[in-house]
Amino acid sequence: MIDHTNNALLFLVDTVLSLYIIVVLLRVILQLVHADFRNPISQFVWQTTRTPVNVLRRVIPRWRNWDVPALVFGLILSYILIQIDLALGAPGFGPQLLPSVAWAILKMATLVCNLYFFTILIQALMSWISPNQYSPATAILFTINEPLLRPVRGVIPTIGGLDLSPLVVIIALEVVSRLLPLPGLFR
Repeated sequence: MIDHTNNALLFLVDTVLSLYIIVVLLRVILQLVHADFRNPISQFVWQTTRTPVNVLRRVIPRWRNWDVPALVFGLILSYILIQIDLALGAPGFGPQLLPSVAWAILKMATLVCNLYFFTILIQALMSWISPNQYSPATAILFTINEPLLRPVRGVIPTIGGLDLSPLVVIIALEVVSRLLPLPGLFR
């Protein structure tokens, strides 16, 4: 019974923290791609991450176009998530500083791959269901995904009017995600 409770608790904590880390990483990505911050989705990301990032901004400055305080906040959350996963999923393992920091960085990289995987998949589905339809979601998805899709479009032409670049990028993201040496407990 305790094992099932731990599994359920581990799933819940992992899901909630991973989703919030994705929102924090999305904040960084939106700033890197110069997204429209009047967009409701951008506003949501900005509002849900503003307070903790502003606290870190007092001691950690931005660097060029990179929101370093948000990246550090994401790393802190990833580290906390790894420690919770170790405590609930692998009893007997105590806190391990260096491996946990490396795993937290790899976890963030995996979450970025997952984020792009799903945003590209959603963008492709939306283009099939309602092509040439404007919405705040399509605008943000295009802004986020275009830096990854554009170079692939330059190499792989459309075939019969079908753009295969999302498929190629999704496969590449999945390969990269699987190549990251993150232990199975933290995936």
